[in-house]
Amino acid sequence: MRKVQHVNIHEYQAKEVLRKYGVATLSGQLAKTGKEAAAAAEKIGGNIWVVKAQIHAGGRGKGGGVKIAKSVKEVEELAGKMIGMNLITHQTGPEGKAVNQVYIEAACNIEKEFYVAAVLDRQTQRVILMASREGGVEIEEVAAKNPEKIFKVVVDPAAGFMPYQGRQLAFALGIPATLVSKAVKFFSGLYNAFVEKDCSIAEINPLVLTKEGDLIALDAKMNFDSNALFRHSDILEMRDLTEEDPAEIEASKYDLAFIKLDGQIGCLVNGAGLAMATMDIIKLHGGEPANFLDVGGGANKEKVTAAFSIILKDPNVKAILVNIFGGIMKCDIIAEGVIAASKEIGLKVPLVVRLEGTNVEKGKEILAKSGLNITPADGLTDAAKKVVAAARGV
Repeated sequence: MRKVQHVNIHEYQAKEVLRKYGVATLSGQLAKTGKEAAAAAEKIGGNIWVVKAQIHAGGRGKGGGVKIAKSVKEVEELAGKMIGMNLITHQTGPEGKAVNQVYIEAACNIEKEFYVAAVLDRQTQRVILMASREGGVEIEEVAAKNPEKIFKVVVDPAAGFMPYQGRQLAFALGIPATLVSKAVKFFSGLYNAFVEKDCSIAEINPLVLTKEGDLIALDAKMNFDSNALFRHSDILEMRDLTEEDPAEIEASKYDLAFIKLDGQIGCLVNGAGLAMATMDIIKLHGGEPANFLDVGGGANKEKVTAAFSIILKDPNVKAILVNIFGGIMKCDIIAEGVIAASKEIGLKVPLVVRLEGTNVEKGKEILAKSGLNITPADGLTDAAKKVVAAARGV
């Protein structure tokens, strides 16, 4: 199983998952062309539809990625304009994201909008359901300005989500008494989907109460814990590679945990905690890390070569820091891998290497005799200072 750092899925896919847990959604259909969108609208029926851009980012409505259409012809026109556009939202950054597909959905008569999500609370170390009457608004904004408007229930993992907790949330949101049982079913389905699918977040924003008295997930966002993906081949199949960074896709082929950042110093480290500490100390000494990269405990020449290659595909990288603590992994093996990778790739940027742990002296000796332009470092502070200086051309 390839390691994927994190997996997001599109709105239409999240709704597909949630429907299986009894969470109510509107009927909709995916389209990749204007004509497909028109056909979808005709199949869905009705006289008003919503055309939604499918990208891995929130704030689509404000960026022009959610439009209402009042005829099949208008659905086709709007979809045609939306597909291929570069959609910029507060989550995409100024570079935006290309829209490759749209979701055509039936419209509904909205009475009220709410926010609800299942998340892991690190303080209680339990899943919590949080809800707010401020639906359709970024929850970060509500938390910053009106934290008292966010209601939470903490779920005991042994008991699971209890009906009384669903009622608590429903009453807190002001959902009419006649619809409380529907709300409990909705919240319970959301919780079950979160737990059974090993989510890191399952968010409905907005959850709408319609004039007809239905509770519907109008939008849905689901992210999944990469460490549990071996249990969920169905979720892995939903992975949209066009939405992911090519370097992160390449890294997953070699079981490397990689996240691209905006700095100039490439980092190759074993262990997630050490990788975080490495990035912190680089920043402490005035540098900016270009990536998070954890090669794991069983790095070999192939992995190290792949790691170097991925780091060097970033044109912003001006120097690389290899920071290895050899526990299970021996420093001499890593040293040989670093040398082989450097020769194979033809490394042209400064390379600083800090080794500690098993066979460290042997590893340092191998590096010293390599004849390559490798700067050895003693300790994390020394390594950080040297790589920051190297990146600046000092």
